[in-house]
Amino acid sequence: MSTLPDSFPAFRIHGETGDGWRAGIEEVGLDELSPGEVVIRAQWSSVNYKDALAGTGAGRILRKTPLIGGIDVSGTVVSSESPDFAPGDAVLVTGCGQSETRDGGYAGFVRAEAASVIPLPRGLDLREAMILGTAGFTAALALLRMERLGQNPGQGPIVVTGASGGVGMLGIDILTRAGYEAHAITGKLEHLDFLTALGARQVISRDKLYWGQRPLEPAHWAGALDGVGGEMLDGLTRVIQPRGNIASYGMAGGTELHTTVMPFILRAVSLVGISASTAPRADREAVWSLLAGPWRPAHLTAIATREVTLDQLPGVFSDMLDGRAFGRTLVRLPG
Repeated sequence: MSTLPDSFPAFRIHGETGDGWRAGIEEVGLDELSPGEVVIRAQWSSVNYKDALAGTGAGRILRKTPLIGGIDVSGTVVSSESPDFAPGDAVLVTGCGQSETRDGGYAGFVRAEAASVIPLPRGLDLREAMILGTAGFTAALALLRMERLGQNPGQGPIVVTGASGGVGMLGIDILTRAGYEAHAITGKLEHLDFLTALGARQVISRDKLYWGQRPLEPAHWAGALDGVGGEMLDGLTRVIQPRGNIASYGMAGGTELHTTVMPFILRAVSLVGISASTAPRADREAVWSLLAGPWRPAHLTAIATREVTLDQLPGVFSDMLDGRAFGRTLVRLPG
């Protein structure tokens, strides 16, 4: 521990104060961080929608303050009280309470619980792991759980909603690599060519969707990855083929769900909830092995459209919340 600096920069969120929401770069020491057995010299993180909500106070993400933001991080171990990790090991952490109940990855160093640390799988470098981050992990976890319920490429195409977002883009790429035909629904048709280049065989304007009003409508897709929720998810339940699966991981379009039991008892459609932050370790290891191997996206470089430092985070958050963000934003950390 003697080789570690006395302090290092971190993007720390204090939450609501007398002067309003307060968050910004501060110098912090290792002894100020949440407890954990593994100390990581942080190199890369990413910006997820959840990070923008937490960093601006636009969403109730933090369950206590102050906390360092950033739900993702990758780097190298500098010290470990766990026999599973040694100095110099390349590792990553996604979710697991970071920037919710624990200090997160927007810092020069991170202290993590050993149970949350994943060895960097062969086939990915630290930067690529954060292009994927929680977004790629979510998409791959969704497909893994769908396949456990019998989903397979032979059933037909899988549609991805919110396709211009990070999870959507990576989901299209992952599905294509896994042998599926991917379709995309987006409200940003200016990205049609990009989504097609990622592998989407069909791109559909969100504004031109018409689901019909009956409990069951003609089936269009064998499954869906949905990060929109609300009316989008309502409609999807009516148009998925028998024994298909809908993986629900987001609620950008609303939290309410108005449907009937008909799709579930007559078509045996399954609605699968995806909680990336709380996924068990066995699933984490399985997903990262797939992401580094057979499901490794083919377009990581193109999807990483922006690279920033800690001091640029507030502007990135604003862009993301205002719908101006595109692709994945990487954060180069001062570790």
